[in-house]
Amino acid sequence: MSFLDPGRLWLLVLVPAAVAAYLVLRRRRATYAARFTNIALIDRVVPRRPQWRRHLTVGLVLLAAASSVVAFARPSSVVKVPRERATIVMTIDVSLSMMANDIEPSRLEAAKKSAKSFISRLPKKFNVALVAFAGTATIVVPPTTDRAVVMRSIDGLQLAESTGTGEGIFAALQAITQVPPDPDHPTEPAPARIVLESDGKRTVGRTIQEAAAAAKAKNVPVYTITFGTDSGYIEMDGIRQRVPPDRGEMEQIAGITGGHAYTAQSAGQLDDVYKDIGSSVGYDKQDKEITSRFAGIAMLLTFLAGAASIATATRFP
Repeated sequence: MSFLDPGRLWLLVLVPAAVAAYLVLRRRRATYAARFTNIALIDRVVPRRPQWRRHLTVGLVLLAAASSVVAFARPSSVVKVPRERATIVMTIDVSLSMMANDIEPSRLEAAKKSAKSFISRLPKKFNVALVAFAGTATIVVPPTTDRAVVMRSIDGLQLAESTGTGEGIFAALQAITQVPPDPDHPTEPAPARIVLESDGKRTVGRTIQEAAAAAKAKNVPVYTITFGTDSGYIEMDGIRQRVPPDRGEMEQIAGITGGHAYTAQSAGQLDDVYKDIGSSVGYDKQDKEITSRFAGIAMLLTFLAGAASIATATRFP
C-alpha cells in the first residue's frame, strides 16, 4: 500500500501523544483521589467499576483517529482492472469428429455450452470474437462487446468436413486486427488471447507450426483445449470410425505460442478450464485510491466508541 499524500501521515504522532496524555491524567487523578478521598467510605457506598470499559472507549477513539489520518493521507493499493481493449477469440472446431458423443450430448454441444459459460463470466469491457473452422476458417463474429450476438452465433455453429486447425489460428489472428485502435496509443496492438477448442489432428490447410509461429510473432498466446476420449467414435454411412483426440498437436501449439494446453474429458472439466483461462488474461495492475475504505473503518470505530461511552455513562452503580 502507498499514499498519494504521505506527508499527512505525520499527524499520526498525535495518537501516541494522546495516549501519553491519557496515562498522565489517569495517574494524576488517582493520586488526587488517594490524598483527599476516604477510599473505605467510597468502597462501601459505590462499588468499583471495571476500568477496562473506559480503556476500551479511549482505545476505540484513538483507533478511529488513526484511521481518519490514514484516510486523510489518501492511501492507494494495487488492484487488477480489466483492460479496455482486451480481446478473447473463441476458435471452435466444427469438423465432423466433433459430433462424437463421448462427451454428452456431443463434443460440439459441450464446447458450445462451456464457451458461452466462459464468455458470460468475462468483464463487460472485454471484446469477444468468434471463429469457426473445419476445412476452412471463418470469422463468424468480429471483436465486439455485444455478448448476445456472440452467444447466438455459437448456438448456430454447424458441422462441416475436414479440419484446418492452422487456418483457424490464422483467422483468429485476423480477427484481432479488427479491434478498434486505442486513440491514445494507436500503434499499440490490442492485448489478446486465442482460446482454441478442438479434438486435434489437422487434415488440411496450413500447418499448425506455421500458425503457431505467426501467433508467437504477434505475441498472442494460444490456449488449447483438447477434449474427447480415446474411445470416441462417429458413424459415417453406417461405418463406425474412431476419432481419438490428438493431444500432442494441441500441446505443440500452446508450447510454441506461450499459452497453455488443457485436456477436458467431460463438460464439467471444460468449465474448470475456462475459469482458469479467464483469470489469467486481460488485466492490468493499477494503483487505486482506497481512501473510502479507511474512512469507513474510522466511521465504524467512532460509532463503537460512542456506544461504549454511552454504555459507561448510563451504567448505574
